Amino acid sequence: MTTKTALVTGANKGIGHAIARGLAGRGMTVLLGARDPGLGERAAARLRDAGHDARALPLDVTDPASVAAAAGLVAAATGRLDVLVNNAGISGDPVHPPDEADLGVVRRVFDTNLFGVIRVTNAVLPLLRAAPAGRIVNVSSGTASMTAMTDPDHYFWNTAASAAYPASKAALNMLTIQYAKRLRGTGILVNAAAPGACATDFTAEFTRATGRTTDRTAEQGAAIAIRLATLDDGGPTGGFFDDAGPVPW
Repeated sequence: MTTKTALVTGANKGIGHAIARGLAGRGMTVLLGARDPGLGERAAARLRDAGHDARALPLDVTDPASVAAAAGLVAAATGRLDVLVNNAGISGDPVHPPDEADLGVVRRVFDTNLFGVIRVTNAVLPLLRAAPAGRIVNVSSGTASMTAMTDPDHYFWNTAASAAYPASKAALNMLTIQYAKRLRGTGILVNAAAPGACATDFTAEFTRATGRTTDRTAEQGAAIAIRLATLDDGGPTGGFFDDAGPVPW
């Protein structure tokens, strides 16, 4: 088997779909994880219509049974996994001040953005180990940078305080480091990507809340995740990157 297989969670639209399309364009068989099987199949069909090998994979990262079933389907179909992109994420409430936090909302955000990454990664890790050179990319956010958040000269300094989304992505960055430490010497590289604010349905929530707009496309946002998913042997691991290179923690 020479064709690489990639799994992208939350791949039915937005940056996730752009990542799936970019990896498929590089000759990979791409599995599009999506909570809604219908939306996942329609997204996969769009890629197949463009001549790519794309398959829908029902996957709810918050549901252990769904994650286990998805891992079983991948194992039965390919016996290995070359690339995992943990893209599925939710914002909960874009503006969620810590002193007014609804812990139910915070838990839901962490359940998808952090615990979901652990569930999926652990479920498919044996398949990544079976690949010659596995790659794991966790889609994080520039809002996870504590350096940027505490820099008066950075625009994040003036964004509203939030206990949910930025905190979950900062935790995801630390989780990325811990997986990289654990997998040293295995050939599996683990990195976090900051795609930047893109004009997608996801970012529309932030636009409404903050008034900050962007004309950055999903394809532009996907580029760094694609780059990290296709690193050569000897590439970085345990890092946090955007288009310009390493992002300060």
